[in-house]
Amino acid sequence: MTDTGFAISETLRAHITEWRRELTAIRRLSPKTIEAYARDLDQFLAFLSGHIGGTVDMGDLGDVRAADLRAFFAARRAGGTGSRSIARGLSGLKSFFTFLERKGVMALEALSVVRTPKRAQTLPKALTVSEARAAIDTTHELEDRPWVAARDAAVLALCYGAGLRISEALAITRADLDAQSLRVLGKGNKVRLVPLIAPVRQAVSAYLAACPFALEPRDPIFRGVRGGPLSPRIVQLRAEQLRSALGLPPSATPHALRHSFATHLLGKGGDLRSIQELLGHASLSTTQIYTHADTEHLLDVYRKAHPRG
Repeated sequence: MTDTGFAISETLRAHITEWRRELTAIRRLSPKTIEAYARDLDQFLAFLSGHIGGTVDMGDLGDVRAADLRAFFAARRAGGTGSRSIARGLSGLKSFFTFLERKGVMALEALSVVRTPKRAQTLPKALTVSEARAAIDTTHELEDRPWVAARDAAVLALCYGAGLRISEALAITRADLDAQSLRVLGKGNKVRLVPLIAPVRQAVSAYLAACPFALEPRDPIFRGVRGGPLSPRIVQLRAEQLRSALGLPPSATPHALRHSFATHLLGKGGDLRSIQELLGHASLSTTQIYTHADTEHLLDVYRKAHPRG
């Protein structure tokens, strides 16, 4: 019996344990991704258990047909699950069955005929250059404690000036900092080096000079008011204050600053492949969606590059 209340055989349980170990040690996926994949597999096994009316074993998995998979995803969609989550669920199942096939346990052809649902390409709205600068500068006007103001300004400066995710910014240690660049641990435990422009270096240096806590080389530099690691929620609350103070739309989040970083670079003629490296995207197609070049920029490139432009 699993934690979710349905029964699986001990052999299947052992394979799941080994699969998760491989995702961690060999594929080096993030803990959140592994948990999501495991949760999706659990949901499928629960569905299959209800379908067969008993314990799920390896033979039951081998008997799965495309119609069973479609029925499972149809049930999830009927329950309100969106296309993005369904696509991730399909990826999780494919990962597990690919693992079983690689181990010579079984091959499930049914998965190859089930298509990934199309996902709407939603983008956070980029801030203008003046809005992004104001969001960082106004932080000092909303906070009476100078070191806290410097801290929040530095985090936002890293999101906009270096294109970091909040989680990446909050994980930075002194050991990651260099005179000209920053070592960033991104998704999937992938490391990248990001150049630090002068305003970002100055913002981080100002915070470090004002921080009242002793910071070890391997400790995250951004601390809460009690000395513990800074919570992402605190940064999000600061962004809410800034939206109110500056009259910015609800889309003006810390993540929108990262999006603005990429959009503004692309708008100034930045190379898409370089922006991909700076953002830490595994796929260039992700960067193409994320940066969302505006029509005027595309037309300008077209006019300059086309022989008849």
